[in-house]
Amino acid sequence: MPKRISITPHLNTDELGQRYRQAQTVIERSHFQIIWLLAQGKRTEEVAEVTGYSRSWIYELVRDYNHHGPECLGDGRRDNPGATPLLNDEQQAMLSQVLRDPPPDGGLWNGRKVADYLSDLLDKSISRQQGWVYLRQLEWRLRVPRPQHQETDPEVQDAWKKQLTEEVTQVKKDYPDAVVETWCEDEHRIGLCPVTRRIWVEAGDVPTANVNWKREWLWLYGFVEPQTGETYWWILPYVRTDLFSLVLKDFAEHFGVGDNKRIVLPLDQAGWHMSGKLDVPEGIHLVPMPPYSPELQPAERLWPLVNEVLANEAFDTIDQVEELVFQRCQRLFQQKDLIQGLTFYHWWPGYDDRDAA
Repeated sequence: MPKRISITPHLNTDELGQRYRQAQTVIERSHFQIIWLLAQGKRTEEVAEVTGYSRSWIYELVRDYNHHGPECLGDGRRDNPGATPLLNDEQQAMLSQVLRDPPPDGGLWNGRKVADYLSDLLDKSISRQQGWVYLRQLEWRLRVPRPQHQETDPEVQDAWKKQLTEEVTQVKKDYPDAVVETWCEDEHRIGLCPVTRRIWVEAGDVPTANVNWKREWLWLYGFVEPQTGETYWWILPYVRTDLFSLVLKDFAEHFGVGDNKRIVLPLDQAGWHMSGKLDVPEGIHLVPMPPYSPELQPAERLWPLVNEVLANEAFDTIDQVEELVFQRCQRLFQQKDLIQGLTFYHWWPGYDDRDAA
């Protein structure tokens, strides 16, 4: 007959049974059940079958109980303080402050440079991975800065946002019976020169892309109404005042602009937009944007979507590019929700009314 395990009588069987029934967690309940059953004279095989624990694990639990008593039973993880942090609060604050300035060698901070700084601070070797870990713990993130012209004036931009809203309000007041919409327009140059994008590949694979360095171009004229995500497109070989007049005329006719529909159209101050020779159809109200402010132009968000079909591809003729871009614009006509999400800025006229709509 198998030998029964000896249980040190820190608690009698009645006390063990009571602790088993009063246990607050599943783990604590299982531990006291095992010791209680063994204290009643049950064999290890029986206890293992009842509780689902292996005999070797039960032996370890009994050894701990016999040596330390009932305090060792239950889930000890909640009382485990874990490993001592590499940096104390003061050192973490120092690191956070240091990261706000360029690294000692100039250039940019990365995991290796953070690890080098920590190695000097703590006088011991710190792995590059640990440098990344602390960058993440301090809630620093790797981001590509949004380009901003050095002559951009934020105060002028804020004033223009208010001006745009006032312009829309004034048009609605002047034409109370007309539908008033706020669109915007921009142009994008596309051609045979390559557009490269990052792509997903298997680990160890180095992707390549064939390119053609010929200098042939087309211009894509893009209109978007951010509030709805609706778009309208023209592909032309140039940007000129006479061509832009033609585009505006077609746009106005297509959307029925006139007495019963007015469109406020913000756009940048390119020469062909501001020319005195520009023929602006009745019902279109141009609103020039401040200089050096592409970030105010929602239509700028369209161009990465267009470029996707050209990315990492080589083309022999500009006609091939035009056909792909045409097909892409046809698809973007249908993706209003996507475009609305990209272009409907929080300060754009109508944004505060979106829930009511």
